[in-house]
Amino acid sequence: MTDTLSSQTDVTAPSETTATAEASKFDDVMLAMDIVDTLRHRALVVERELAADDREDALIDRLREIYKAQGIEVPDHILKDGVKALEEKRFVYDPPKGGFQHSLAKLYIGRDRWLKPVAAIFGIAAFSTAIYEVGIDGPRERRAEAERIELQVTLPKSLAEERDAALEVAATDNARRRIETIYQDGVAAIEEGNAIGARQASVTLEAIEDDLSQDLTVRVISRPGEYSGIFRIPDDAPGQRNYYLIVEGIDAAGRPHALEISSEEDQSTKRVERWGIRVPEGEFNRISADKQDDQIIQNAVVGSKPVGHLLPTYSVPTAGGAILEW
Repeated sequence: MTDTLSSQTDVTAPSETTATAEASKFDDVMLAMDIVDTLRHRALVVERELAADDREDALIDRLREIYKAQGIEVPDHILKDGVKALEEKRFVYDPPKGGFQHSLAKLYIGRDRWLKPVAAIFGIAAFSTAIYEVGIDGPRERRAEAERIELQVTLPKSLAEERDAALEVAATDNARRRIETIYQDGVAAIEEGNAIGARQASVTLEAIEDDLSQDLTVRVISRPGEYSGIFRIPDDAPGQRNYYLIVEGIDAAGRPHALEISSEEDQSTKRVERWGIRVPEGEFNRISADKQDDQIIQNAVVGSKPVGHLLPTYSVPTAGGAILEW
């Protein structure tokens, strides 16, 4: 039993000695650091003493007095080590010099100051971008795509169908030429990217097909409050009068139907339900006398617009001209 205890004592004694030595060494380091700190905070003493030839000995004596006044006995080797540590800047922290990584570190440390404003700016930018894409850019792209499809698919098909339908009804060369002219105008508009022009051509072809399909009677208007005829005095011929009967084209149900009529006064062409045809003075007077007896024109029919024709044919003498306003 005695041998065992003796063995345990031999094992643990070196460990305790090592721990004591390490603790003493740590105390010496801490004391050296305190010396450096004392010297640093008493800069005037350091500067004055270090200027003398025996500055180290004098400085050690001063340090010894300082610590002794505090009741601390510091060995000379510790005092010397502290002075040397100060000269070597052993316990001085030198902050890293500026650089990219240093700047990043400072930004990260100060993120509380700039992160929220930057996040707010990015949030506003993202929100504005989303609003622009959803409310402006998106609809604009959809409109552009819809117009592209219309120009490449819808309008070419519509123009071809309207032309073919009108040609099936057309019975005169004049009507066929008119149909082909409008169709080519529509094709040219498509090639130019002019969707509005192409749509208008398609609408016009549809209207022409409708006109060609109508069987109309052309009659002089004799309703109360409306002109049945007028005369004009040309500006370039003050002594002459041009006489016109005001007419309309009606279908079998008595409904008026608009036709494309050209004006001899300004050469414009418009779709109108009423127009004036120029007639000789004698024909004008005949219609006027017919209306005067009872305000009813007994022989009001003056022409017709057969199916397949664009323009009316007249059963009364005409000079071939027409007017659209009076």
